[in-house]
Parts: sequence; C-alpha cells; structure tokens
Amino acid sequence: MIQIRLSHLLSITVLFLALYLLTALSDIALPFVLGFALAYFLDPLADWLEALGMRRSLATLTITFFVGFALLAILAFGLPVLAQQIALIIAALPGYISDIQAWMLERNLAEGQSELVSGMGDTLLAGLQSTASSMLLSGMSFINLLALIFITPIVAIYMLNDWDRMVSRVDEILPDEQVEVVRYLAQQIDETLSGFARGQILVCLSLGMVYAIGLSLAGLEGGLIIGVFAGLISFIPYVGAAFGMVLAGALGLGQFGFDLTALGLIVAVFFVGQFFEGNILTPRLVGDRVKLHPVWIIFALLAMGSLFGFLGLLLAVPLAAIIGVLVRYGLTLYMRDYVNRSKDG
Repeated sequence: MIQIRLSHLLSITVLFLALYLLTALSDIALPFVLGFALAYFLDPLADWLEALGMRRSLATLTITFFVGFALLAILAFGLPVLAQQIALIIAALPGYISDIQAWMLERNLAEGQSELVSGMGDTLLAGLQSTASSMLLSGMSFINLLALIFITPIVAIYMLNDWDRMVSRVDEILPDEQVEVVRYLAQQIDETLSGFARGQILVCLSLGMVYAIGLSLAGLEGGLIIGVFAGLISFIPYVGAAFGMVLAGALGLGQFGFDLTALGLIVAVFFVGQFFEGNILTPRLVGDRVKLHPVWIIFALLAMGSLFGFLGLLLAVPLAAIIGVLVRYGLTLYMRDYVNRSKDG
C-alpha cells in the first residue's frame, strides 16, 4: 500500500513539475514541442523505410531532405502569392468601403450608418496592415523566432533518429505490475492522437484547397488567402467555415455590392466545403476511432490557449486525447467493478 501511495505521489509531483516548467519556460519550449511533434508524425514513415532495409540514420536523413525540400518549395512559391493577395485586399479595401457608402447614400440611409461603415472599414484596414507587417513576429521576440526556425529542425532530426530507442528505454523502466496497463493506455492515446492529428491535417489542407479554388472561381479578390486561412483553422470545429464565410462575405459585399448571385456563390462555396468535410473527408480521413467530441476540442483549445498562448494551442489536442483515454479507461474499470459488486450482492 505504501509503495502504491509513493508512486502516486511521485506521479502527481512530476505532473505539477511539468506544468510549472511549461508555464515558466513557455517562451523557449515552442521549438522543442514542435520538434517532438514533427518526430512523432514522421516516425511511421521512418519505420516504413527501415522495413525496406534502410538504416535508421539513413531513413532520417532521407525524410529530412524531402521534408526540407517540400517546405522550401512551399515557401518559395506560396509566400509570394499570399503576400500578393494580402496587398490586393489592403489596396482594394478603401474602394470597397466607398462603394458601400455610396450605395447607402443613394438609398437615403442615415448618414450615421455611413460613418459607421467608414469607421469599421478603417479599423479593419488598420488591423490588416498591422497583421501583415507583424504576422511572423507576433507574440515572440526576434531571438525566439530564430530559435523556432533553426532549433526546431535540429530537435526533430535527433528525436526522429532516436525515437525507437527512447520508446524502448521508457518501456524498460516501467514497473512490472503496471506495465500492461501503461502499454494499453499508451496504445490507445497513440491511436486517438495520431488518428485525429494526421487525419485533421489532411482535412484542413483539403478544405483550404476547396475554399481557395471555389472563392477564386467565384471571382472574389483575395479569395485565395481567405480560403487557405479558413481551411487551416478548420481544426477548430465550425470556426474555420464561419470565419471564412463572414470575411469572404464582407469582401464580396464591397467588391460586388448587393449582388445576390455573387454573394450566393460565396456562401455556396462554404456550404459545399462543409458538406464535403462532413460526408467524405472526416469519415474517411479521421473516422469514428478518434472519439474526441467537437465541444471537448473547442474547450481544450480555448482553455490551453488562454493559459499558455500559442504553445497551449499546440498541446490542447494531445492533452484532450490523453484525458479522454484516461477517463474512458477509468469509467470502464468503474463499470466492471460495479457489475462485479452487483453479482456478489
């Protein structure tokens, strides 16, 4: 009984120590968390290359080369296009505001409403200019940004190369009386987390393509960047589509005026995307094995984001997956004990 209590006390101490370090070192922990996440997601690919006969070091080097080449290609071809789209929106926004004001004055609407639109437009323009100029430096110092760029790949490479050895070492130090339970819980957490994260990344990328192509075909200026951004934040249930529809609708109102056909096409793009996600993407790429309720995901993202900022957003889904697995396991034990007590009674 004393040994169990000491092990529990040790676990609680380690948990509080981890939370304290996460809070105290949140400014420098981001590269290490991102490096660990990259190694975790790329480990199955490294295992597959090992199964083909590659040494682990060569598999790591091969993955690093192709991932680095893909990122450089995305940056080289994607960033100029996105920068052009942002500049296009900023340049066109004053004209959109003037058109809306003229439309309102033609219909003898109140002058105060016209001034309200002008004020809202000026605020939006200032916000876009501020966001465009400080997007990469927001929330972090220049030194932290350099650490994110240079340290993250180094951490990911080392952890990917040593991943199997680290897992084996952790498995060796597990207590004999608890090893089976820990292995079972770790397997459940891995299946839940990997199933959600890898599937959700593909869902977000697919939705980004659907929104970007659809808004571009609808003729919306700046539709490409709005679609990409709406897709990327679609890991928060319903938020990506809602945010993208509001922003695209506002820009569409300025560009097309109160053209119901053009505005209807913009709205239709997001309805098609949501139908595509709910009936094709999520069932095929994520599936029912994830067992993470959307409300639980939203709460985890808001809570962790409030506590730890951007780092908390990265850790929210893994923590939600871990808590979900532990709660389901605890309920299973409780129900089993309850059934046994009922039979004995």
